[in-house]
Amino acid sequence: MKATCAQCDFGYTAAMKKEGAKPMYPIAHWSHSSLLSFLRNQLAWYKRYVEKVYDMPTTPSAAVGRAGHKALEHFYGGISKEGSIDLGLEYLRSVPDFELNFGVAKTRAAKKAKRAKMEAEYVQAINFYLEKPPKHKVLGIEVRGTAHPKGFALPLKAISDLVVESRAQKGAVDIVDHKFVDSFSSQKAAKTAFVLQALFNYHTIGAAFGKPVRRFIVQECKKRKNADGSAQMRRYVIDFAQLGEDFQLFQRLVNDASAEIARDRIYLPNPSDMFEGEHSFDIYRMGLLG
Repeated sequence: MKATCAQCDFGYTAAMKKEGAKPMYPIAHWSHSSLLSFLRNQLAWYKRYVEKVYDMPTTPSAAVGRAGHKALEHFYGGISKEGSIDLGLEYLRSVPDFELNFGVAKTRAAKKAKRAKMEAEYVQAINFYLEKPPKHKVLGIEVRGTAHPKGFALPLKAISDLVVESRAQKGAVDIVDHKFVDSFSSQKAAKTAFVLQALFNYHTIGAAFGKPVRRFIVQECKKRKNADGSAQMRRYVIDFAQLGEDFQLFQRLVNDASAEIARDRIYLPNPSDMFEGEHSFDIYRMGLLG
């Protein structure tokens, strides 16, 4: 479903463009990551998604996860397991030091040791995943999509790791999402963040493929070996046919967030944010944004 210009171009209407008026919305679309960022820490969200300042280093764990995604992208694209693992490792090694948050590792030797640990963790995790990789009839890999469903104030944007033929409904598609984690989700498929991500991908893949979207499948791979020898992989399935009122709740949440960013407001930090709390408060203290 395509959005009209009046709907999706930063909230402009034709009359506003002609008069040079201020756009209604400071962003062009919502994504799963941007919505969660806004709900968690509004000043950090404003810096990244409005001001487009990307200066926060990533965590080693996130870098390992991205390397895993890179390997699986190549594997499901037809490259051998060994070749895919090597390409993921090549990506991990290409991440510069200034983009990584090494924590207490400050010296060159400490950072080198941290990188060696990251590489070992990546190799172990991707081998867990590819020991018996889930089989799919793949229709799309790393599919980037945008949609503007009826009733939503702003368009939705998402990236889907895999789009595959559905085994639950003939003629439909499923979305597969890979996650490399330190521990399995205790809430499984009922985890709110999973459901929100699923609904973003539901709308964008439906618009991109023009087919019914039946399921969102999360494949979690635990990076650290289980001491009891239990499986390193877990699979959670969100069946869109069973979500019911979650669709309406999702639309309300997106539209309420859109209304919040449309009004004149002061963006405040969240000091308790585990990842960006201190940084956002420093920005607020120094008055660097807004």
